[in-house]
Amino acid sequence: MAKPNSAFMKPMNISQELAVIVGSGPMPRSEVVKKLWEYIKKNDLQDPKNKRNINADENLKKVFDGKETVNMFEMTKLISKHLS
Repeated sequence: MAKPNSAFMKPMNISQELAVIVGSGPMPRSEVVKKLWEYIKKNDLQDPKNKRNINADENLKKVFDGKETVNMFEMTKLISKHLS
């Protein structure tokens, strides 16, 4: 059984830009990613031709350093800047 206090489950503080999308923290990184995907799917932001790409709306552009499109692997790196 996994330890409940692993680094992945540690509650993190969330930047104001990211809190607009996932809600205010602190919350574990796993929960942030889950809520981010809920937001992406609810707002139909996944590229229909390439499901690995996310087309950013105005809220996501603030989190994605102003980029219009990011892939899901780059997204993880970009949201790390908004967690402390």
